[in-house]
Amino acid sequence: MSGSTTSQGFAFDRAQFQQIIDDTLAIAKAQGASDAAAEVSEGAGLSVSVRKGELENVERNRDKSLGVTVYLGQRRGNASTSDFSRGAIEQTVRAAYDIARFTAEDPAAGLPDPEDLATPDVAGIDLDLFHPWALDADGAAALARRCEDAAFATSRLITNSEGGGTSAQQSHFWAGNSRGFRGGYASSRHSISVAPIATLRTGRGQQDMQRDAWYSSERDPMALASPEAVGRYAAERALSRLKGRKVPTCEVPVLFENTLAAGLLGSLVGALSGGALYRRASFLLDCIGTPVLADHLDIDEDPLVRCGKASTPFDDEGVRTRSRRVVDGGVVQGYFLSSYSARKLGLKTTGHAGGSQNLKLTSRLTRPGDHLDEMLRKLGRGLFVTELMGQGVNAVTGDYSRGAAGYWVDGGRIVHPVHEVTIAGNLKQMLRGIVALGADTYVSGGRTVGSMLVDRLKVAGS
Repeated sequence: MSGSTTSQGFAFDRAQFQQIIDDTLAIAKAQGASDAAAEVSEGAGLSVSVRKGELENVERNRDKSLGVTVYLGQRRGNASTSDFSRGAIEQTVRAAYDIARFTAEDPAAGLPDPEDLATPDVAGIDLDLFHPWALDADGAAALARRCEDAAFATSRLITNSEGGGTSAQQSHFWAGNSRGFRGGYASSRHSISVAPIATLRTGRGQQDMQRDAWYSSERDPMALASPEAVGRYAAERALSRLKGRKVPTCEVPVLFENTLAAGLLGSLVGALSGGALYRRASFLLDCIGTPVLADHLDIDEDPLVRCGKASTPFDDEGVRTRSRRVVDGGVVQGYFLSSYSARKLGLKTTGHAGGSQNLKLTSRLTRPGDHLDEMLRKLGRGLFVTELMGQGVNAVTGDYSRGAAGYWVDGGRIVHPVHEVTIAGNLKQMLRGIVALGADTYVSGGRTVGSMLVDRLKVAGS
């Protein structure tokens, strides 16, 4: 994004944001701060939901914020405001200053080292993240209705709906610190979703009701799946869950749908993140150079993917981001560190204040034809999981226990739906026990992964 943004639906343009940041840092310096950082942002959006064809909600959001961090040596204070007037900025800086005065010294506190900060040429890279959607409430409702109508039209067994929705969101920010960093950009995120309910009468006045959902989310609205495609697929997912049953307690291979495999990748990222590591609250302590995944697996990170869902030229502290291999042949090559967590660990920042950026988990064994049918064949006999429930993951020990639903597979084919079971194991063994990754890749947030076959998990059923 360059130049004026007021024509793009924002109330402030980049020049105004730049001036706010410069003024804020100057005020902090005048008040006696040894260092300071600030970020100013604005967001705007529209969210519309319908249910059974009727309009339910129309929500418009518009917010703005200025956050200030003041350092007095190794003491730090934070404050924020939504008032951009000169007087309010001065009060906010003073509040951050006063908090810092009464905060204990922290040897790890401080801005990033100057050599780690993104230079203007890097900070100004255009990653094509901003695609505003000129959508009004009527247009958004029409898309949501098309999505829900397609779900109902799929089968007479789709009898109800939790609703369809359309969302168009956009924001922009500008950040800077007293060590010379300046940078910011605009971004957008749009989506269409629906959650249909399938009902099957089972006799004696009883019903089998199953819900599922699907969505499409992109930075560019032109890249969204059609409302009809989203609606049909959501309905098919709900229908396929009818006549579900438990299975006997067993220990079998488990295939995670690609949407859920991204969550397992997220657990790995959490365990390799600085906050968990310096608190000793990770099941993967001191693991640089050690195998944590099966030896056929690699994880690559590329923060500069154009239009990527987790793309950025710099992290939340202004540190330059870089492409790298996080895991090579199952062996950990690096952590996810901010300046603070890196200092706590005696290491260097990796540019991850704010999280990971466009991770891709791949297997050296995956072939182009390894889509879901082939992955089911590789599963042979076991459980194909399409939904997980509960928060049964212990980040310290790696113990894993989640409610699950999906399908029982025998002879490489789906036999019947499965519900009301629990799968359990330990993430250390699960990650090392990944025997195959599908070519059916799915992008969830900033993580790209195919369906994931784990060699063995406990399934607690009837």
